[in-house]
Amino acid sequence: MTSRNIPPKPPSTEPDWIDRWQRVARRIRVPLGFLAAALYLFELGRRAPQPAAVAWSLALVLPGLMLRGYAAGYVKKNRELTVTGPYAHTRNPLYLGSMLIAAGFALALLSWPVALVLTGGFAVIYVPVIASEERFLRAAFPGFDAYCRRVPRLIPRLISRPNPKGGSAPGAAFSLPLYLKHREYNAAIGAALLYLSLLFLRPVFGVLAHLFR
Repeated sequence: MTSRNIPPKPPSTEPDWIDRWQRVARRIRVPLGFLAAALYLFELGRRAPQPAAVAWSLALVLPGLMLRGYAAGYVKKNRELTVTGPYAHTRNPLYLGSMLIAAGFALALLSWPVALVLTGGFAVIYVPVIASEERFLRAAFPGFDAYCRRVPRLIPRLISRPNPKGGSAPGAAFSLPLYLKHREYNAAIGAALLYLSLLFLRPVFGVLAHLFR
């Protein structure tokens, strides 16, 4: 279903403190990402990455990147209820992909502090964000409730069910222009830079520490 006249976001029916936290969560998720990155660099300075852990991390990071990229080629934010591609298996493939990537890099560094911060960040930030987005989609698209009954919120269903009425066209396919429009390639660039940091930044820290003794 495509609509050019998406209704405005409906008034919140959530308790005041939940509604406030949803707004706060949207504002702090990017700064929290920078905080997690700073902790990651700190932990990298404290411990040398283990080659086996870095290699195993690819089993989470690569599927996460692929899932995010695949989803970006389907989703048409605020214009269409997307129910094809990865959205036929999970309602939030972008967030699921992000979780896989974050778990992979926590594994690569074998750092409990990084793992705890990332887990807490996703729970505190993305739970209210997903709730807020679902409230908007429910008001904007009549087929959203039927879609929710068929597709799980996060953990994917391996075999998809028939698309609910009111969703994107059954024949909808991955769109490279849509992928590029969403600039999802930035996630791959970011992951590549993090892996380069695992390989080369630790030796740089060692050199700097020796110079400033």
